[in-house]
Amino acid sequence: MFDLLTLQQYWWFLISLLGALFVFMTFVQGGQTLLYTLAKTEDERNVLVNSLGRKWELTFTMLVMFGGALFAAMPLFYAVSFGGAYYVWMGILFCFIIQAVAYEYRKKPDNFYGERFYETLLYINGSLGIFLIGVAVATLFSGGNFIVNENNLSHWTMQSYGLEALLNPFNVAFGLMLVFLSRFQGALYFLNNVDVPTVTARIKKVVIVNFGMFLILFLYVLATILFMDGLRYDPDTLVVSVESMKFLHSFMDMPALAGLLLVGVLTLLYGVVIAVTKKAQKAIWFSGLGVILTVLVLFLILGLDASVFYPSLADIQSSLTIQNSSGSHYTLEVMSIVSVLVPVVLLYIIFVWRSMDKSQITIDEVKSDPHHY
Repeated sequence: MFDLLTLQQYWWFLISLLGALFVFMTFVQGGQTLLYTLAKTEDERNVLVNSLGRKWELTFTMLVMFGGALFAAMPLFYAVSFGGAYYVWMGILFCFIIQAVAYEYRKKPDNFYGERFYETLLYINGSLGIFLIGVAVATLFSGGNFIVNENNLSHWTMQSYGLEALLNPFNVAFGLMLVFLSRFQGALYFLNNVDVPTVTARIKKVVIVNFGMFLILFLYVLATILFMDGLRYDPDTLVVSVESMKFLHSFMDMPALAGLLLVGVLTLLYGVVIAVTKKAQKAIWFSGLGVILTVLVLFLILGLDASVFYPSLADIQSSLTIQNSSGSHYTLEVMSIVSVLVPVVLLYIIFVWRSMDKSQITIDEVKSDPHHY
């Protein structure tokens, strides 16, 4: 029905969209790092934890969908990155396991470790977990140390198995950028979801500080992406070559994506401004839409316009593109039929979200719930 390249581009769009939605949902992780910044009493902290506790599984669902789409559509990337950058991915996995444990056991009777222990786990998940995800995503631009042979068997060339990415300033800045993004998004989420005046009074300062840090890092990351050397491949021969300012050229080749990026950034900025100046409870939806559009464009620019989406630092001809790392035509075609379920899952998330957020959460509501987090 569709040629292979069309299916590969379709699946890269789905992967990009799911990745963008996941980054938006990381406000849960950002909120977890603010428990002792915005809340000064146990009651206030209980409200914040329960507000986030109602959403953390939705974030996890989005992460699983994003990872599942990558695994199914781009199996060679999955094999190269997850098998090679082993320590980074295991670190991310560990950070998300302890998140589930923390929500499950924080309020269990006869809690041996105490609530503070589980709140520390939530902080690790929200800071280290998001930082490592940012570093992993940054390597899609900066590259990894791997070689793929003619039989599509790969091996990592560094004994540090992914940890060497932490020595690249761009990767570190990307990770920190996501951390500060999730933190001010988390604060905006609390502004929308929590009815505790003492907490909301502290949100403005948190948003200003964390958005300021995010903005500095975002400008550095964006400028680096636009002016860095990128890799382009020949669609017919699949031979990869270096191109100066590759991603800047891609935006010039696809001005619609450049316009979408500008809309995303301005929408995000508008959300922050109305939150700071008017304490608008709906600010999270504007900033959230801005985040989704911006991240969507950054993912799309990696896979389209004959771009390499995972450069190899050891051998550029081993670099991965949507054409040399995807599943077969039959696999992508069958999965495309199954992909009609993606909107169903998204509608389920919207339905559940609306059901849980009919009113803002209060201290009295949490106290009256014997099964709260």
